[in-house]
Amino acid sequence: MAASLDIEGTQDLLSVSTLAQRTSSVLERLRDSARSARADERREPTFPIGKAAELVGRTAAAIREAEKDGRLPPPPRTENNRRVGYSLAQLNDMRGLFGTRPWRAANDPCCVIAVQNFKGGVGKSTLSVHLAQYLAIKGYRVALIDCDSQASATTLFGYVPDLDLTEEDTLYPFLRHDDMESLDYALRKTHFDGLELVPANLRLFQSEYEIAARMARGQGNLIDRMAQGIASIADRFDVVVLDPPPALGAISLSVLRAANALVVPVPPTVMDFSSTAAFLAMLDETIETLADRGLAPSLQFLRFVASKVDENKSMQKELLNLMRTLFGHAIVRTPLKDSAEIDNATARLMTVYELDGPVTSSAVRNRCLAYLDGVNSEIEVDIRSMWPSHLARLRKEGLA
Repeated sequence: MAASLDIEGTQDLLSVSTLAQRTSSVLERLRDSARSARADERREPTFPIGKAAELVGRTAAAIREAEKDGRLPPPPRTENNRRVGYSLAQLNDMRGLFGTRPWRAANDPCCVIAVQNFKGGVGKSTLSVHLAQYLAIKGYRVALIDCDSQASATTLFGYVPDLDLTEEDTLYPFLRHDDMESLDYALRKTHFDGLELVPANLRLFQSEYEIAARMARGQGNLIDRMAQGIASIADRFDVVVLDPPPALGAISLSVLRAANALVVPVPPTVMDFSSTAAFLAMLDETIETLADRGLAPSLQFLRFVASKVDENKSMQKELLNLMRTLFGHAIVRTPLKDSAEIDNATARLMTVYELDGPVTSSAVRNRCLAYLDGVNSEIEVDIRSMWPSHLARLRKEGLA
């Protein structure tokens, strides 16, 4: 018999399954009414020639010269013969021509970043998706694996998870079946060239119970399953970003075991700071327990990001200063401030990086992009510091 809820103001007793179906349908209509395209209809971001030159690492004149002599295709133009912005795929073609791809060397390790906190509402998925898209814009090969059954990251790519996807599209089959050797089946292209997604939906939640039950019965070392999956695809990527559930369950443990870097978003509020303190204590105990079993994660860096910051609130300013004192160099210098631009992009089931223009004003958009780029660029330096092939360039750039 279906569980039921007595909803005030309604005549009938509604089943949970009915409510679930209704909310999924509403989410689909919200996507349509917000003018947010489905995943297979989304357009790549485009860049004017000045920004393209900056991202590619060559001058605008060098790009025009390459177009003129046929090394690059003619620039896209409108019917009025005006230049259209360059797509990310075109930027990556330019990087290939000019030799400016930022990829890691074959013998450098793939950076596997878990964006993790055991409390919801801290901006975890927002940070995960913006970080993955930022790195793709910079020319890296990126995989984003949504490990959270709430599927917020998946939603930002234009999917209504429980309508557009089945459990076979997610991590679930790989976590469930020991004989599966690769995660390749679940990777799908996105509208950001160089960025692939392993999506999630609610069925992924079931795997938490199954993994825990199988581990209790001693059926395989499932804590390593995520690491095995990432190893099966790692040679194709520079960075893998993991968005795990906001709880210490079987999947989160498997994510922690697989990661070689950890980014922790922390809003500067008393409740969130308190939860993060508990998270760190639990993390310490968990790492010690894993170490006793020979499974300790090997973290190359640990970074804290002050997220959802509102410096107009005096208590937040005080807590932000306290966090900077406590975490020292481990906290990213740029705070990720609360912004109407992020809120409005999210309402369209999109990110700030893919909006055609400002939703609020140019000033608000530019400030928001500065916060996002500031946070992500610091993490980018940490990533590159893991790669011996990048150390000389980092020193030349004054970043090492």
